[in-house]
Amino acid sequence: MIRVLLAEDMHMVRGALIALLNLEPDIEVVAEVSSGDKILPMARQHKPDVAVIDIDLPILDGLSAAAKIRETMPEVRTLMLTSLGRPGTLRKALAARVDGFLLKDAPPGQLADAIRDVAAGKRVVDSQLALAAWDRGECPLTDRELEVLRLAAAGSDAPEIATALSLSTGTIRNYMTTIITKLNGRNRVDAIRIAEEAGWI
Repeated sequence: MIRVLLAEDMHMVRGALIALLNLEPDIEVVAEVSSGDKILPMARQHKPDVAVIDIDLPILDGLSAAAKIRETMPEVRTLMLTSLGRPGTLRKALAARVDGFLLKDAPPGQLADAIRDVAAGKRVVDSQLALAAWDRGECPLTDRELEVLRLAAAGSDAPEIATALSLSTGTIRNYMTTIITKLNGRNRVDAIRIAEEAGWI
């Protein structure tokens, strides 16, 4: 019997997943949580084989929780669920060394199979997402350009970014022009959208 901890903040979704998984003859949901900070304490208490974790959890996000499990309970395998099929999100998940990554809209049987594969020591990645991540490639922006874009995405204008980074406003405008060009964006807003969808900021 594969023991599963399920972390999902939406109650109806969590309930539906538990009901579906408990129909499987070889899978048992032994613990459920609605926020990321509860994952590790519940994992210590229930000793699951696989932790199925939604990436977007309150208090502590799913990837941070998965990293904590890997540090302290490496015997527990981690399978991430996400509703956002962003290549950058997959790259972050792989960088966090999770064992599996699946979109929430995958067929129910696919989730059960993914849990079995992850429990058996295999790595599972949604094929469409893997192709998208491969196609997208690496981020073309430098660390400084990413810093400028993150501040812009947070709503700061050029003078505010210049103050925050101890640079001139003209330098920040030059950075923004370079960023927009590198990302093939139409403008600053478009560049932010492109970078967010790729998971670069």
